[in-house]
Amino acid sequence: MKGRRSARASLIWVALALAIGVPIAFAAGSEQLAWRGPVYILAGFAGMIALGLVLVQPLLIGGYLPGLSAYRGRRAHHWIGGALALAVVIHVAGLWITSPPDMIDALTYTSPTPFSPFGVTAMWAIFTVALLALLRRRLGLRLRTWRIVHIPLAIIIVAASVAHCLLIEGTMETISKAVLCAAVLAATVKVMVDLRRKRTLRGESVARQ
Repeated sequence: MKGRRSARASLIWVALALAIGVPIAFAAGSEQLAWRGPVYILAGFAGMIALGLVLVQPLLIGGYLPGLSAYRGRRAHHWIGGALALAVVIHVAGLWITSPPDMIDALTYTSPTPFSPFGVTAMWAIFTVALLALLRRRLGLRLRTWRIVHIPLAIIIVAASVAHCLLIEGTMETISKAVLCAAVLAATVKVMVDLRRKRTLRGESVARQ
């Protein structure tokens, strides 16, 4: 029994590592990197890492990663949220350095590229969640209020990030990128369904008492 649990835990961690690592590895071997400067490359890989962290977040909050208690999962979710915001800052700053006019167009939602509005929307949602998380105690946000604010923003982050990534034709390999995006969507949908089910069961239990 313990052997099966250990094997299952190992498979989950390996699958997560492959889902995030394979697209990044393929991108690292892309021929297009030969035509890019170091700052642009750094910005691009920061964006890829950010998408990988978007996958990790629902897995943590849903308790799907073995070896982590509920408390450790929540703490890791908090710190990885900060790392996600930092990765986005590096991504945007690098693109700003390499092409300020393009970034101005993107930030003002006037860019002709179809992926830009989704990326900027995801960015603002990520920054909003990060800021609210930092100020949550000072603002006196209760858990219920925090969830009401956080869940819709999380949905926006996931949907916009996936759309942004899929619409970009760059260094990322198509199939591995699609698999990563599908994993992000699947993990998010699962945690939303499971959390809703738990709240429903909890409500029914309270009503019976």
